[in-house]
Amino acid sequence: MKETRPNVIIIGGGPAGLTAAFELAERGGAGVLLEKDAQVGGIARTVEREGYRFDLGGHRFFTKVDEVDEIWHRVAGDEMLLRQRLSRIYYLNRFFYYPLRPWNTLRGLGPLRAARALASYARARAFPRKSEESLEDWVVNRFGYYLYRAFFKTYTEKVWGVPCTEIRAEWAAQRIKGLSLVSAVINAFLGQRRKSKKEKIKTLIEEFEYPRFGPGQLWEMFRDYVEAKGIPVLTGHEAVRIHWHPGTGATGVTARNGSVEKLFVGSHVISSMPIRDLVACLDPPAPPEVRDAAAGLRYRDFLTVALVVDAPDLFPDNWIYVHSPEVRLGRVQNFKNWSPYMVPDPSKTCLGLEYFCFEGDDLWNASDEDLIELGKRELAKLKLVDPSKVIKGWVVRVRKAYPMYDSEYRARVERVRAWMEAKVPNLFMVGRNGMHKYNNQDHSMLTALLAVRNIYGAKHDIWAVNTEQEYHEEKRESL
Repeated sequence: MKETRPNVIIIGGGPAGLTAAFELAERGGAGVLLEKDAQVGGIARTVEREGYRFDLGGHRFFTKVDEVDEIWHRVAGDEMLLRQRLSRIYYLNRFFYYPLRPWNTLRGLGPLRAARALASYARARAFPRKSEESLEDWVVNRFGYYLYRAFFKTYTEKVWGVPCTEIRAEWAAQRIKGLSLVSAVINAFLGQRRKSKKEKIKTLIEEFEYPRFGPGQLWEMFRDYVEAKGIPVLTGHEAVRIHWHPGTGATGVTARNGSVEKLFVGSHVISSMPIRDLVACLDPPAPPEVRDAAAGLRYRDFLTVALVVDAPDLFPDNWIYVHSPEVRLGRVQNFKNWSPYMVPDPSKTCLGLEYFCFEGDDLWNASDEDLIELGKRELAKLKLVDPSKVIKGWVVRVRKAYPMYDSEYRARVERVRAWMEAKVPNLFMVGRNGMHKYNNQDHSMLTALLAVRNIYGAKHDIWAVNTEQEYHEEKRESL
């Protein structure tokens, strides 16, 4: 029997959606990609203003998934640069290297704080919290309460806008390297024990790859690649209705381009749009309990204040985590240190000041001018930049940048997933917001690859991607 050629409608032009289009094109499939914004890349796009390019966050290219790495290089070729990683934590008016270095950490904490940290750590190891439901539980059990309060609580609550007790432990397991600070302090006092040649250790990566003109360059190359192979990428097309029938599943997607709506008919749908929006688009509507589950999913929004500074060099870091509670600033990106090609004038520096917020709050609703002034004041307070050296700036707001791991998210996602798999089995949810999972680019890409392969008959468990309880930025090395 002749195999039917699938016709796949892909919703979303970020890393997951474009990777789905790539895999579909490689297999000779038919389809179309619908992206509501004018630019591809999603949160991984690169914004350009007057020749200055800046990332929405920082997007390093590293992965444990060899296949993803091969795809990056197949598409980007020589445009991927190898860059050195340097990031630090700003706390107590001092800089702490991250990954942490023993004597730098001791000098920063001082002997009294270091002793308190060790005592707190010892208590946590002797009497761990029995439940590890929240981020606070997870961190305290591994670092002790003193270091949790000093190095995790303030920054994490800036990022999420809720107490650490309301954030699930799964997020900590994916994003925090275990015991690095405590190990640094202990090793500084006691020395590091020798390890056998057969023993494996885990280390944070010290270098990464990065496209010459930012991550958006790569995703634009993906767009060009798949279009050359016959998969059109339609920007400015927002999916507004997803049509489905009981028994047959998804049948098509209506997209709006300006005031014009068009129906795209297909055999399968791959969606990277937020689950909350996906369920709201279903036509006919999903049952009330499914709609309620999706509507209750929460997201953290984000904005970047990009500032051009009249100085060739400011600090050597790629980015700095700002743990100091006296400012609202969460992170500072130095885009020139990601790639010199991001800044057109070598006598200038471009910084990205990252503020985490909720759509509609005071930060989100502040004018661009007020946000630029806030950024200048906070850089001065941190003694990072003389505000008189800032010559221009821009603001970019990003909705639904981070899916929140609150106390109800897991049950809500499972309810939507179970209903979707039973009633609309030819619709695949992929990517960070598409699965409400805090995936990086490589994990988002892998979910999309597996979704397309499932369309062709494979039986991969897409939801198993990025579930290992292991810090995702570590690599294993033999000694």
